Amino acid sequence: MKILHTSDWHLGRSLYGRKRYDEFAAFLDWLAKTIEQERIDALLVAGDLFDTSTPANRAQELYYRFLCTVSNSRCRHVVVIAGNHDSPSFLNAPKELLRALNVHVIGSMTESAQDEVLCLLNNNTPEAIVCAVPYLRDKDIRTALPGETIDDKNARLIDGVKRHYETVCAVAEKKRLEFSKMGFTNVPLIAMGHLFTAGGKTVEGDGVRELYVGSLAHVGIDLFPSSIDYLALGHLHVPQVVGKREHIRYSGSPLPMGYGEANHEKKVIVVDFNGTAPDIKEIKVPLFQQLIRIVGSLDDILTTIEQLKTENSGAWLEIEYTGKDVVGNLRDMLDEAIADSTMEIRRIRNRRAIDRVINNICEEETLDDLDEGDVFARCMDAFDVTDEDREELTLSYNEILRSLQEDDRNAE
Repeated sequence: MKILHTSDWHLGRSLYGRKRYDEFAAFLDWLAKTIEQERIDALLVAGDLFDTSTPANRAQELYYRFLCTVSNSRCRHVVVIAGNHDSPSFLNAPKELLRALNVHVIGSMTESAQDEVLCLLNNNTPEAIVCAVPYLRDKDIRTALPGETIDDKNARLIDGVKRHYETVCAVAEKKRLEFSKMGFTNVPLIAMGHLFTAGGKTVEGDGVRELYVGSLAHVGIDLFPSSIDYLALGHLHVPQVVGKREHIRYSGSPLPMGYGEANHEKKVIVVDFNGTAPDIKEIKVPLFQQLIRIVGSLDDILTTIEQLKTENSGAWLEIEYTGKDVVGNLRDMLDEAIADSTMEIRRIRNRRAIDRVINNICEEETLDDLDEGDVFARCMDAFDVTDEDREELTLSYNEILRSLQEDDRNAE
């Protein structure tokens, strides 16, 4: 039994307004070819297939076209779980139709743990048991209690996640025992999840959200039952082994989601269950669109651009000017510098101008320089909120944000 583990496609994501459908299409074409070349039996996608809960038609087209391609390949099974960016009802809507293509979709926590346990068969021979646990939303695993502290809330959330995995894995272990009694031994138990583990690595600008309010976002690896032979995780965009446990891994995102990931090697994970221990290898994902961040003085920036032009680069650029002089026509100068190339400037940060604006408390500052937390902090500053009240207000604000982000707009 050979599986391929991937996650965090974020189909439909743009980069500073630039659509990236060509990159997504190129990745999915490459993935389909890799599945054939590696003779993959089952594809596991650990959440965040789409970047938003209401994906555009073209993003949907890429998704369904890929599933049709894989269903006509040698790959016998596809298992998809929802991530925190996905709409559970949107993913679940065609699940009965997709099941005819051997595509199994789990969009949200099910009423019965048995529905999250999939037995992958080949001519009635069990090949693997998959605990397909989707992203567990706060409301799925915890009931709010009056007067609870943030520590109480975190403890109950951790307990809820742990109990859910224990319950689902117990069902899988029972099925494996039944298979063993039938003569099918060493059936691997594979689990999936979309969460944030303790010690997990992130990078600047990757768009990875904290999943819960407070510290629960980082759950310990001891939460997962020891019966799991391989745990395919999603949510973090950096490929990584969790807690030095080789069988617990994030595959990471296949495309760099921002310039902080531009120099990272992207991967998918192939796991071969051909004995008592899984044979795990990483496959590098090709770079479909070069992203380059240039930081420095105007001379440094222009020199780098000229060097890239000699290399016939078609990179998308993020430029941060850090020179001492205020350059009011920076955009015009940089556009002129790349005019005879195929490069694109996706963002310019004029650090000198920003510093001048902030230091002078100038009205030129824009929302592009702030995130939601910054805006809320400015509001508290404007209303002279005391330090004593800030922590509680910030926690409440973050909880409201999380609720809005998890709202399933496709549900009736």
